[in-house]
Amino acid sequence: MRPAAVRLVRLGRVPYAELLALQDLWLRRLQAEPGNKTGSENEAGVLLLCEPAGPVYTAGLRGGLTPEEATRLRALGAEVRATGRGGLATFHGPGQLLCHPVLDLRRLGLRLRTHVAALEACAVRLCELQGLPGARARPPPYTGVWLGERKICAIGVRCGRHITSHGQAVNCSTDLTWFEHIVPCGLVGTGVTSLSEELQRHVSVDEVIPSFLEAFKYTYKCTLISEDSPN
Repeated sequence: MRPAAVRLVRLGRVPYAELLALQDLWLRRLQAEPGNKTGSENEAGVLLLCEPAGPVYTAGLRGGLTPEEATRLRALGAEVRATGRGGLATFHGPGQLLCHPVLDLRRLGLRLRTHVAALEACAVRLCELQGLPGARARPPPYTGVWLGERKICAIGVRCGRHITSHGQAVNCSTDLTWFEHIVPCGLVGTGVTSLSEELQRHVSVDEVIPSFLEAFKYTYKCTLISEDSPN
């Protein structure tokens, strides 16, 4: 049996709203197909990659930010958005790799929980390839990837009619001081870190993308088809 194919769209550094708009476009595209079939029998959807162009705080389906907190964060110069993903509040910004797979899980033989585990496995493998063998996934409510008590990758997904959206954020060279203004993911007493912080050198988003794609193909047992245009 041929492996499932996933479209790859690399957006570069773009506003977070642009990522959400393209994600919604692909969601509608997959949901509109009869029986949720994509363009070819073995195509499972798209992997959207970007680096946020500016600071943005997001709240999940469980909330995480009061109106007063949102006002305070906007005063810092950040955007604040409510999203449809699982989880509570987190931060996205420059120096972070955002990965939003919009996938029909049935084409990959996955359920929601195994999809989340696969996202965690991708981040763990990425850390290993970067020389950080201590990265580990932890069970809820600590979903994500950690180095000790420091989270390096946050994960929050949404799934409806077997089609996923949102995904994961890997801190590469993120300014971690932005996290000090919230309780990331509602987890009191834990910290955040980045590849740059752990390796004590600058690690750019562009540097880690090849390793991440290698990990994604291996974990999801798929091939990636590069898209020349996001449309």
